[in-house]
Amino acid sequence: MQNSRPLQTSVEIDDVTGLKERTGLQRLLGSQPFWVLMALLLICGVMSWLEPQAFASADNFYNITRNFAFVGIMALGMTAVILTGGIDLSVGSIMGVVGVVCGLVLQAEQHWILAVSGGLAAGVICGAVNGALIAYAGLPPFVVTLGMLSIARSLAIVLSQNKMIYEFGPYGDAFNEIGGGEIYGIANPVWMLILLTIVFAFVFNFTRWGRYLYAIGGNETAARMTGVPVDRIKLQAYIVSGFTAALAAVMIVGWQGSAINALGQGYELRVIASTVIGGANLMGGEGGAFGAFIGAALIEVIRNSLLMAGVDSNWQGTFVGIFIILAVLLERIRGRRSG
Repeated sequence: MQNSRPLQTSVEIDDVTGLKERTGLQRLLGSQPFWVLMALLLICGVMSWLEPQAFASADNFYNITRNFAFVGIMALGMTAVILTGGIDLSVGSIMGVVGVVCGLVLQAEQHWILAVSGGLAAGVICGAVNGALIAYAGLPPFVVTLGMLSIARSLAIVLSQNKMIYEFGPYGDAFNEIGGGEIYGIANPVWMLILLTIVFAFVFNFTRWGRYLYAIGGNETAARMTGVPVDRIKLQAYIVSGFTAALAAVMIVGWQGSAINALGQGYELRVIASTVIGGANLMGGEGGAFGAFIGAALIEVIRNSLLMAGVDSNWQGTFVGIFIILAVLLERIRGRRSG
């Protein structure tokens, strides 16, 4: 009797999303994150052979993992949004306003805990505004989050008076340690990413909230008919996205030791690219925590490899764009085969 209820829930969600039962090997071979991981390992192997002293060094490993950790943290929250069939274009600008809020609180010589709390609250508020307008006012996610992109960036400029904030007061060193410190030779943001990936993986796969996300993205109408609180779940997804963007901003400001209103500019593209490359379907209903993690890692390894190969940094966007298109094409091919 104890196993009958979870089984029934699983069947209901499968009916809503249209998923078919597959063997473990079929799921693995049909999993986009698996092939992205293979591509990541191949690139790392080739670059370690071509540039053993530079690419395969401990310092480069430290830099790569730290750099993609910020994007990976944000990609986890973005995955929750994309699972519902939405998108959040405002995460980069949210980072800007969060960074400025943290800097102002520290500049006022307040405790670093207040700075972190204020920054996270700012991100949550931005996410809540996005979610409320999308879920309850019925506005398109693209329009709402594009508007927040402009609003949050403007607020960051106004609050900072268009100046860099670098005088963090007596609690500045403790705050900087959050994003700039390390444990066992691995940067703190990487540990945070690993922890959050485990948490999000559990939530997406083993909680009712996670199943609701997949159900909404798979078929929102059917989800409503089966009793899924669609509006509330959508609101919460955008709040989560705002929170993860804020968390990444707090850690970047701590690492850099300064706050600028341009923080996060262009990050929305990298975050969305990470989720898509990692297997998230922009139509909703497909994606996962590991995919967000590995997608962010692949983008940073590509960027680092291009620099090692002497390729002009201006070409990085071209390569990332190509990988996004290939990822969507791969998802389309997998969809046709499974159909």
